[in-house]
Amino acid sequence: MPKAQLQYLSDELAKLREAKLYQRLRVLETEQLPVARFDGREVINLSSNNYLGLTTHPKLKQKALEAIEKWGVGSGAVRTIAGTMSLHMALEEKIAKFKHVEAAVVFQSGFTANAGTVQAILGREDVIISDELNHASIIDGCRLSRAEIKVFPHKDIEACEKILQELACRNVRKLLITDGVFSMEGDIAPLPALVELAEKYGCIMMIDDAHASGVLGRNGRGTVDHFNLHGRVDIQVGTLSKAIGALGGYICSTRDTIEFLYHRARPFLFSTSHPPAVAATCLAAFEVLEEEPQLIEQLWANTRFFKEGLKKLGFNTGMSETPITPVIVGDAALAHEFSRQLFTEGVFAQGIGFPTVPKGKARIRTIVTATHTQQDLTRALEILERVGKNLRIV
Repeated sequence: MPKAQLQYLSDELAKLREAKLYQRLRVLETEQLPVARFDGREVINLSSNNYLGLTTHPKLKQKALEAIEKWGVGSGAVRTIAGTMSLHMALEEKIAKFKHVEAAVVFQSGFTANAGTVQAILGREDVIISDELNHASIIDGCRLSRAEIKVFPHKDIEACEKILQELACRNVRKLLITDGVFSMEGDIAPLPALVELAEKYGCIMMIDDAHASGVLGRNGRGTVDHFNLHGRVDIQVGTLSKAIGALGGYICSTRDTIEFLYHRARPFLFSTSHPPAVAATCLAAFEVLEEEPQLIEQLWANTRFFKEGLKKLGFNTGMSETPITPVIVGDAALAHEFSRQLFTEGVFAQGIGFPTVPKGKARIRTIVTATHTQQDLTRALEILERVGKNLRIV
């Protein structure tokens, strides 16, 4: 029985169960594979961010083992005391070279990279202009900075410029920030137009490229490369937890910006650095991106095949332009029931509702990877059709 002072949490859980919105954690019992075993059931995995299959790539696994043998299992300290290893520096140099920037710094996650950076570089007197569908880590970073926050409708360039025009008479620092690929919609930011606005109105331009890293641009260099905007985006955020296959996030910018974050980014200052095996794995992943471009080609071939199949079946896939393809159903309880029945039939596609997405826009989110076979995807489409018709979604 819960203590009296915690009873309200039990009550809230009971409300979720009553509304059929309660979710259990699915437990993975194998490697993160395109067909994997969750909760004792083998299913086609359409819920992983493992875009290129690098979580099980032989080169990455070997480098992890070698790093443990040479450097042990942990770094033992935060970066600013005794926890900066030569591996960390090598990884950051590799990322900076890959992204064509002066410098990079690695954080413990993409979330802390976003939140820690926005909080560090802005204060109460500043203003942030943010897309309404930006990731939660951006939203939290904005709040932590205590800056004034102006939100514009999703990808609405005119609305964004109107905000900037209203701010033009104020002598304040301005940050214009957007996701590169939006994690719930799968669409791509109008980065060229946003960059032009940032330059016109004197904004710091920042992009969170978590779902574009390893997916868009040459060899997976991201949205900035995809639009050929090198040198025009001030701060780039990337992840090491999705296409890279391991764990962490990073910031790319000028050398002075990175060194400032050494002194002021709280997650960097107060969190132990990456274990050697993780840093070595990430280094190997960037080598694979450069050496095996066929992985990205296969990812996009699978994406086109699966999207076409969903559209032929009549599913609403929203604005998706990337391997993230939502199947929008509207009602949250229906989305979760859709997900549960799909799982029973052999497809793991997570149901997502409020507060992750707005009320009335619940969906299942599907993500294909380079390692799915066409047979996997054909089978998944058959199951989606059967369950979708049973629930009268199509």
